[in-house]
Amino acid sequence: MQITMTVNGKEMTREAEPRVLLVHHIREGLGLTGTHWGCDTSNCGTCVVLMDGQPVKACTVLAAMAAGHDIRTVEGLANGATLDPVQQGFMEEHGLQCGFCTPGMMLTARALLDKNPDPDETEIREAISGQICRCTGYATIVRSIRWAAEHPATEEVSV
Repeated sequence: MQITMTVNGKEMTREAEPRVLLVHHIREGLGLTGTHWGCDTSNCGTCVVLMDGQPVKACTVLAAMAAGHDIRTVEGLANGATLDPVQQGFMEEHGLQCGFCTPGMMLTARALLDKNPDPDETEIREAISGQICRCTGYATIVRSIRWAAEHPATEEVSV
């Protein structure tokens, strides 16, 4: 079937079987491999993307269900060479180690900051509670998100 969705601001139409998960459609159908595929059971959260601005686990959504929606992947965070404050925060505060959970964490953080530009530590921890990081212990991730909150998009840093 033909599936059309807006991905990172561009309308894209591709063929996909009705049973294909959004995570596989993004990675294999669209070639955007920044979205990671972890558990396939919605437990780890590595596959989080934004659908109409809301974080969703792409392993629980069929690609066909995303037709007509606005999807944002980690590739859509930066504006050219200008990093999103969340990306910059993860660099500044060492919010990643192996990097596997990082794209999903960043997109969850972006959704949180879009809704609440000044979250406290409890709100940040609650927002990322559906995601597993096996490396960091979360302290650096929380600091990274706070850094992004303290340096909104108007203060983005170019790399």
